[in-house]
Amino acid sequence: MALTPSSPALPDLLARCLRNDRRGQELLYRQFYGYAMSVCMRYTRSRDEALDVVNDGFLKVFTRLDQYDSTQPFKGWLRRIMINTALDLYRASVRHQHEDINEAQAASTDVADAYSQLAHEELIELIQHLSPAYRLVFNLYVIDGYSHDEIAARLSISVGSSKSNLARARENLRTMILKKNSDEYARATR
Repeated sequence: MALTPSSPALPDLLARCLRNDRRGQELLYRQFYGYAMSVCMRYTRSRDEALDVVNDGFLKVFTRLDQYDSTQPFKGWLRRIMINTALDLYRASVRHQHEDINEAQAASTDVADAYSQLAHEELIELIQHLSPAYRLVFNLYVIDGYSHDEIAARLSISVGSSKSNLARARENLRTMILKKNSDEYARATR
């Protein structure tokens, strides 16, 4: 939702939210819902899971708004909260599923050309089919620009595991893209 002439400016909205004004919170949520959802969709398996992360993230925004540095862009602060909330969900699911993300693989495949052939929505859909560990490392490294050292620290894994998970994510994406292209070619030639 874009700000309309009758909508309060962002500093006014934030001030209302700091006073726990429900209408201000609703307006802030509506204004940044689309952006937050686009961030969370990259880190989750489904739209429903992304919505849970968005809602949990906005709860954190409203309870921690006093920690926001108004000299910095609000969108960047919101993005970091959404990413951290998605990581929290991942950590909780890992504890319950006992996934092992410390496997190693030396393969590294460059699939940048294949990525560029896909529409944004198709790529997001393929990323959502990656295992949670691969999806997180791929998003953090490729899309959000974190280093392997930063990823390792955030996920409590080794740098080698981060690199391995990225290589496996790329290989899985390459395989999915090749299969998708093969399936589309088969349909077209029938």
